[in-house]
Amino acid sequence: MSEPALLHWTDGEQTGSARWRSEAGVPPPKRVVLADDRMTADAAYRHACEGTALLWRGDFQNARQLLQALARRADRKPRKAAATPTEAFHLHRQAQAQRARTLGMLLIPFDADHSIPLRRAPDVQQACLEAYGPAQEAYVASLRELLGLIGAHEWRKKGVEIPALRGRIHPHYGVFSPVRGEYVDLVARAPLPAGDLAFDIGTGTGVLAAVLARRGVARVVATDQDPRALACARDNLERLGLAARVELVQADLFPDGRAHLLVCNPPWVPARPSSPLEHAVYDPDGRMLRGFLDGAAAHLAPGGEAWLVLSDLAEHLGLRSREELLAAFERAGLRVVARLDIRPRHPRATDTSDPLHAARSKEVTSLWRLAAVGA
Repeated sequence: MSEPALLHWTDGEQTGSARWRSEAGVPPPKRVVLADDRMTADAAYRHACEGTALLWRGDFQNARQLLQALARRADRKPRKAAATPTEAFHLHRQAQAQRARTLGMLLIPFDADHSIPLRRAPDVQQACLEAYGPAQEAYVASLRELLGLIGAHEWRKKGVEIPALRGRIHPHYGVFSPVRGEYVDLVARAPLPAGDLAFDIGTGTGVLAAVLARRGVARVVATDQDPRALACARDNLERLGLAARVELVQADLFPDGRAHLLVCNPPWVPARPSSPLEHAVYDPDGRMLRGFLDGAAAHLAPGGEAWLVLSDLAEHLGLRSREELLAAFERAGLRVVARLDIRPRHPRATDTSDPLHAARSKEVTSLWRLAAVGA
């Protein structure tokens, strides 16, 4: 087991260090200065842009205000004009990454019980416990990451209303929330093939497995390779009273055997994620999409269907063509039975200030009903 990463700093002639935490896998900053309520936003932004982290020793609420000030300065940076949708996407991702690096330079100390030893600090112990598990020692993490933990904790408590389930799904930290309900709606209304067994590939919160069980599928096997997702799905299925109908299996894609229905909602965009949560949106080289298609025919029971739920945003961004997708079906020995389409309802689809608005305004999410060639 590798040694935990350490953050080092100096305080006058004294040196200090603490364990470094980063859910995104960001290495500890090499340069650190101590900062408190006397630090101006302009000075803090200059340090952050130069790659120097600020270990906060002042009032916690003032640190939150400083982070907001840093965000305003980062968002004022002029954006380079893009000649194509693909260039717009890559420039947008670069800007997002730079913004994340800059805002991630404001650091907060934590004691070994996840409490924050700063004035006016909130009680974040439960939020940190849900995300990090028990702590063995004091540590340092970015304030931006902490605010993400707090937001995830609130989502977990409140849950997301899913009309197709007549209930709520409670996403855990690091598990993508089903806030884009159109893909759930597609699975809720597509005609079910005959049969009593379904596989839900990459179950996440368990929402699609729950929808299939609620629709009357006698048995669902739901897979995911992320232990957090499996714990989240188990919690949601128990809340919904569906745990007896759904078996959860830790696997990369398919479980053993064949099923009458295979369902997969892979990440939509073939690009590299920059944080654990982005694995639900960005799929490097379309690995999960290809893996599902290539393995589908071998896991379909006779007369069964594979349902691929996929946004065409990548097509409008020039990252994948419709012809490439159809060719992938053909190579996998699959034919299209039918396709159900739905327009996204999320706010970005109509936000003209979004750098990717031209692509998002054309986006359609589809459920492709696929069957094995010759079946």
